[in-house]
Amino acid sequence: MLAADLANARSLKTGVISLNPNMERIRNFVQLTEYFGTAGQPLVDQFPIIAENGYQHVINIGMPDHPDALSNEGKLVSALGMTYIHIAVPFDEPTPDHVRLFCKILSQISHEKVFIHCIMNYRVSAFMYHYLSKIENRDESDARSIIFQQWNIEPIWKELMSWSSTDLGL
Repeated sequence: MLAADLANARSLKTGVISLNPNMERIRNFVQLTEYFGTAGQPLVDQFPIIAENGYQHVINIGMPDHPDALSNEGKLVSALGMTYIHIAVPFDEPTPDHVRLFCKILSQISHEKVFIHCIMNYRVSAFMYHYLSKIENRDESDARSIIFQQWNIEPIWKELMSWSSTDLGL
């Protein structure tokens, strides 16, 4: 890519796949905004890369009993000097309470670099849609991650995407 193309890619409103080759190795990584990177479950050896890229916080909304989940993730993240926050969101049963808690936490650290993940970056993309559209008041198209282009959204997640600020208690 040319430098101008890279600059344009960085300004895409729906996020871009990271231009950092080390971050690109993380499952479905998207640098969604200047401060928020989203992804699927990182591998153990990818957390140092996350820290090296300036992330100060890691929010995990995947389930701890998923086969790809890391039982010692909080310890790994903390040892690297990052804050670890885990909100276990069942893939088949997300609730408005989950989204509201996520939005409230993220709004407290919104001007710091935050790495947010689940298992595939699907849950996170849906939650970030609500955060960006309802908390940061971004246009709906600006709030949608490029992950939606590859995700065949299940009915429960289509319903979640339709929830209003009132439905979420925001």
